[in-house]
Formats: sequence, structure tokens, C-alpha cells
Amino acid sequence: MRRSDIVKMFIASLAAALIFIVAIPMITVALAGSLGDGQGFGGGLDKGGIFAKIADEVSFVNKVKPPDKIKVWREEEAKTVWVDFEEYVARVVASEMPANFEEEALKAQSVAARTFAMAKIKKYDKKHPEAHPKTPICDTTHCQVYKTEKELIACHPKGWEDVGWKKVKKACKATKGQMLYYDGELVMQPLFFSSSGGQTENSEDVFVSAVPYLISVSSPYEQNATHRNEETRISISGFSDKIRKSMPDRDFGRIDESSIKVLSRTAGGRVDKIKIGEEVVKGTDVRSALGLRSALFSIGFSEGDKIVFTSSGSGHGVGMSQYGANGMAKKGVGYKEILKHYYTGTQIC
Repeated sequence: MRRSDIVKMFIASLAAALIFIVAIPMITVALAGSLGDGQGFGGGLDKGGIFAKIADEVSFVNKVKPPDKIKVWREEEAKTVWVDFEEYVARVVASEMPANFEEEALKAQSVAARTFAMAKIKKYDKKHPEAHPKTPICDTTHCQVYKTEKELIACHPKGWEDVGWKKVKKACKATKGQMLYYDGELVMQPLFFSSSGGQTENSEDVFVSAVPYLISVSSPYEQNATHRNEETRISISGFSDKIRKSMPDRDFGRIDESSIKVLSRTAGGRVDKIKIGEEVVKGTDVRSALGLRSALFSIGFSEGDKIVFTSSGSGHGVGMSQYGANGMAKKGVGYKEILKHYYTGTQIC
């Protein structure tokens, strides 16, 4: 090949490369306009910009395909039943969350419920839990509450099936197949509860281990939540009896007003450690012993040898607050944003 031909080929290649380089920004801008929120890259990672949009649609290598049917243990009937998976999800949502909640809150609950069921199926693929050894999941609060359509209609006012049930099914249909993922893997603990009192909990402050997507976050829109500032009054002697009975292996010694004191609180404001007599115990243990709705409580004393517990919130406080989700939905927040708020760093796919 002549030298002049080589030079011409080099120049042609260089020109093509320059055209490609110049075209990249133009393609990027066009892509931003088609996938973004009208702001291109300006939307940012945490404001629904292009990267967040693409992340929502990412096809995970480990994406889980839901089954057509799920096997459920019915506790009262002591038997297993096969249920269409998506029908199961809708019935769980109707059992776990009021149908008069906002539709976006119901959608968030459906994704959490679907993820919870799938996580149980994966975890107990070979060996089922001792509580229900014939199935990976049951119909009680041990897993998540499940009622049949007939049972749901029976426990609601007349006409619920024409309004509430249809609303729940519509919300679940809108999220069909969608589940929560963290770092490309199915979320194995999509925990939820009724209300937080304003702040959720770090998982390690309530349960055994730290889970990266179950961290304490604010839950400010719970004004309409039940179980706020509830008072439980009990004599100190009655309190002493309940505490000793619930923790028989502990040597409390004498329990009186001067020996009962909250020592520390969790990131979510719940009682972490409390001194009772000669022992220091967890706030969750006191909650369990007294049957309180939440470990978010304060202690006071009244005349007549009474101890007063004032509690707010209902449930363990880890994961998604249902009343908080409904409050966010009332503010116009979509279900994906609700889920990402309560399950930090997760994606919905």
C-alpha cells in the first residue's frame, strides 16, 4: 500500500472518531429528555433524575420470578391450601391494611407483602419453619395475616366487597410481580408495622442483627394514627408481679418507685435499657410483659402507688410504618418513593 493511501485512511479514521465523540453528548441529552423528568441530568440521583429512572427499570441478574401459586398453612384449620400467588397478595393486603387507606399506600403494602412471601419461599425452600413445617408461610402474624375473600367480606361492613375489596385488588394489580431488591438481591426482611410515633427503628435495636435497608428514618405524617399517647396504669406491686413472671430467671430484688428508671433510648426514641430493681432489662421486654402497643413509652408515677406508662405507636417499629405510608400518600407521594423511604437503598423491580 502506498504511503499516500495510508495517510488517507488515517485521516478518514480520525474524522470518524471525532464525529462519534461529538455525537455522544447529543445522544445523552436526547436520552435524558426521553427518560428523565423534563430536567435531564439535573434531576439528580435522589430527585428522580435519569439515573434513578433507569435504576427502577434495571433488569437484575438475580431478579426473582414469582410462582403461579403459593402453599399457605391455615392455622385454625390445621391444613395447607394452595392459593393463586397474586390473589394471595391481595388478600394479605386487605388483611393487613385498611382498605380506606390511600391507593399509593395500598400499592406500597402490596409490594412489601409480595416480597415478604417470596422471601419466605426462598428461605424455606428445603426446610420449613417449626411453627408450620408443611409450608414456608402461614396465615397468622407469625408471617403475615391472610384471610380468604369470604372471611374478609364477613369481617367488614356490608358493601365492603364492592368498594374496599375492589380498591385493594386494583392497587395490587398495578404492582403485579413487583418486589423489593437491595444491591441486586431480593429483600429478605421487608418488615412492616402499624405506626411508629414519628420515627422508625434500626433493626439491631429491636431484633438481633443490623440490616442495611432497615435503619431509623423519620415518619412525620402519622397524625391520624391510632394508639397515640395511650396511658397504662398499674400498681407498682402489680408491675413487679408481671415483670418477675415474664423474666423468672432475673433477680430483681426489691422493686419500688426509686428503683425504676429509663437508662437509654434507641435511635427511634424507644426505650432501650431500663433499670428495674437490681436488674437492667430491655424496653422491648417490658413492653412484652405489660402488653404495651409499643416500646416508645415514658414512665410516671401517681398517687396511690401507681406507675403510669404513656406509649405511642403500635408494633415493633422496624421497616415500613403503615400509617406513615398512608400519610405520605395523602401528601401526594407515590408508592415507590414511600418504599424507598422506609427501606433505605432499595429498588422496586
